[in-house]
Amino acid sequence: MTEIYLDNSATTPLCKAASEKMMEVMNGIYGNPSSLHKMGLAAEKILTEARDNILSALCPAKTGLRPKREQLIFTASGTEANNLALIGTMTAKPRNKGKKLIVGETEHPSVIEAAKHLETLGYKVAYIPSPNGVFDMQKYKEELTSDTVLVSAMLVNNETGAMNDIAEIAKMAKAVSPDILIHCDAVQGFLKTAQNPLPHADMVTISAHKIGGPKGVGVLYVSERVLKTKSLVPVIFGGGQENGFRSGTENVIGIAGFGAAAKSGASHLAKTLADFSELRAYFIEKYPEYLGDGARINEPASKTTAPHIISLTVNGFKSETLLHSLSGYGVFVSSGSACSSNTGHASYVLRSFGLSDNEADSTLRISLGEQNTKEDIDALLSALKESMAKLARIRKR
Repeated sequence: MTEIYLDNSATTPLCKAASEKMMEVMNGIYGNPSSLHKMGLAAEKILTEARDNILSALCPAKTGLRPKREQLIFTASGTEANNLALIGTMTAKPRNKGKKLIVGETEHPSVIEAAKHLETLGYKVAYIPSPNGVFDMQKYKEELTSDTVLVSAMLVNNETGAMNDIAEIAKMAKAVSPDILIHCDAVQGFLKTAQNPLPHADMVTISAHKIGGPKGVGVLYVSERVLKTKSLVPVIFGGGQENGFRSGTENVIGIAGFGAAAKSGASHLAKTLADFSELRAYFIEKYPEYLGDGARINEPASKTTAPHIISLTVNGFKSETLLHSLSGYGVFVSSGSACSSNTGHASYVLRSFGLSDNEADSTLRISLGEQNTKEDIDALLSALKESMAKLARIRKR
């Protein structure tokens, strides 16, 4: 049976460039990049190459930025990078204690849970509602005060594809106080959309395994201003790797794959975005033919929507049941974020979007990858139609 993978927001297949680079490093470069001998220097060279490739992809010429290598901090995941951004910023200076952090209420769990932790330490946190997927800008404006230290807003929501206007979020914050820092979780947006959170954000999180790289590698980009003002401190302590911001021997093999995937993805970004947009439009055109009034797409209110994510509510059918049925056809989608799909609760992201608990519990996330085709969309819709019919017959028995 042919397998059709449409859960690329959970993780992506390892791309050829990443695989080849990782094999090269795995088979010949095993030194510790902190060692001063020849093998250590060879490993350090791999890190430098990857750092340069990622910076080039993250900061193309149109951003007007010329970042330095020390502005890129390698972590073990996007989750760790988000924790470093929030906890490392809020705890950086004693005068921040008791001051405010602003986050969207539909942020990834790694941001939400880090914010909750900071609340237990005595920091104030404001959670901004996100009806139809994007920041409620009026509520946001009301929460922006002179005691705000940090605002964290994701570029692309991992469940709905809704895109925040990072430039406007940053502009509003800086108008209140130029000292307010902006963090953007761009894990789902990096090399998946034409929008770039830079130069508006002071910190940006990205992750390897969302762009054809390996699991277990993330990055936090930090602005020169953050470094000069010492506005970030580590949350992991030890040997002082990554300029003291993230101790622990770097994952040289994984970082090599990340750099290769970033270089490859940036080289054909325009084609990737065009392909995603074409497939999304094809799905929107075709799904009523297969599903009739039994399903609807949850369209975000943002001016631009990530082209690779489709949120589909299938009336009267639990998403978990549909997932198991679709798997039987060799078709793989998701019911939401892979990081929170096992909680047993209706998605807080979809509830904030405006869905009822029942609707949220009946919603699928279809996320496209570079390997997907129109034939994959047809196969998905056919399998979904058959699954719905089969489940309806079982109910009548």
